[in-house]
Amino acid sequence: MIIREERIGGQRLILGDCLQVMPLLGKVDAVVTDPPYGIGEKMQGGTWGAKGNYGKMREWDMTTNQPAFDYFTNLGVPVISWGGNYYKVPPSRCWLTWAKRDNMPTMSDFEMAWTNMDHNSKEFYHRRSNFERQHQTGKPVPLMEWCLGFLPDAQTILDPFMGSGTTLVACQRLGRSGTGIELDQDYFAIACKRVDEATRQPDLFVAPVKPQPVQEPLI
Repeated sequence: MIIREERIGGQRLILGDCLQVMPLLGKVDAVVTDPPYGIGEKMQGGTWGAKGNYGKMREWDMTTNQPAFDYFTNLGVPVISWGGNYYKVPPSRCWLTWAKRDNMPTMSDFEMAWTNMDHNSKEFYHRRSNFERQHQTGKPVPLMEWCLGFLPDAQTILDPFMGSGTTLVACQRLGRSGTGIELDQDYFAIACKRVDEATRQPDLFVAPVKPQPVQEPLI
């Protein structure tokens, strides 16, 4: 069920449960996403959990999200999924990694994205301290733009776990049409604001993305 929907620039933002919303969508060319992967359990007894800053993480569980992961990995389109190494996935030739290197000692030095692409594995370097996160596990916009670079022919991108909207910001900046789904109202509002800001600061070297068509109800 779609609780709320916003169309901003060439992007479609949906508030709702991705398992319920994905079957309602039309065909997409690719999936680029960063699903939750159980970090909440670690936070309860770890240093972050003790600070009380990551309460929402405790609601995230990779077991409950596996059906959604299975759904979009069986759409028959290219998939790039950060945290995919935490899920049950087929073997992959192409893993993408984000090297952060300036993390605290208790955190990972890099993150991994599972893909179903026939491509050499690649690494992206971007210091974690070089961007302002609006989500606990937010990714930098240049990282998601880098991901889209592996999908040159994909014009319609799906992000079932939109979070603060980084994938759709990258889509807007690169002239792609993205559909993002988010269950949390607070993050949905942040994503709308960020995508709106991206539409107001277009890249002069990228053709403007066309708004996605709206399907009118049959009478």
